[in-house]
Amino acid sequence: MDTLPKPAHGTVAIAANALQGRSLRYFDFAMVGFVTILLLSNVIGAGKVAIVHLPIIGAWPFGAGILFFPLSYLLGDVLTEVYGYARARRCIWAGLGAMLFMAFMSFVVVALPPAPTWTGQAAYEQVFGQVPRIVFASIVAFWIGEFANSFVLARMKVWTGGRMLWTRTIGSTVVAEGIDSLVFYPLAFLGAVGWTSGLVVQVLLTQWALKVAWEVLLTPVTYAVVGFLKRREGIDVFDERTNFSPFTLKA
Repeated sequence: MDTLPKPAHGTVAIAANALQGRSLRYFDFAMVGFVTILLLSNVIGAGKVAIVHLPIIGAWPFGAGILFFPLSYLLGDVLTEVYGYARARRCIWAGLGAMLFMAFMSFVVVALPPAPTWTGQAAYEQVFGQVPRIVFASIVAFWIGEFANSFVLARMKVWTGGRMLWTRTIGSTVVAEGIDSLVFYPLAFLGAVGWTSGLVVQVLLTQWALKVAWEVLLTPVTYAVVGFLKRREGIDVFDERTNFSPFTLKA
């Protein structure tokens, strides 16, 4: 694309590589929000199975983490749409580092011998003593899925000339959540006790559909946040000549 598309009102369309050295008012806050949601959804939500009572269907169990983990993809959409792939890439690596440290800290804290007067060891083991296989699967799926999400959205933004935001937020989520689920569930549960191949596929497809549906429902929120940030930053970033390799932190 030789000429950048006409930007939204109150913004200037720029190539992503032109952001170097530019002051960004809200990028740091967006990064902190991304990493915070990522960590809390894995710590607080991952270990609990909740039940919702649906009409006709009745009681339906679900992993509580699904309520909040998709928000990390929503923020990933916002970061890529507003600040470009390179800055979203930095956030993904920051999130990966935070997850690795969280896993290490959980292992150390759970493994430390408890004081005789402290009675919370069993609860700590249940909440934070996650199976290493599941932790590994979660980290790998996050890394691959988030990069897929950011790449697809950035490329679609150029293809669509910045129009129809919903097509790329939903389209990137369909691809990325599909990859995330396709990596996580077989790595975490295939061959595990109580998990047949059929059950792994069933849960994989169910979780993928629910995460995509959640993204669709949150589309108005995505529009509002993206619009606010673009107006406040005064830019509309397009990844025209971006290096899409995940193995660099260069902005």
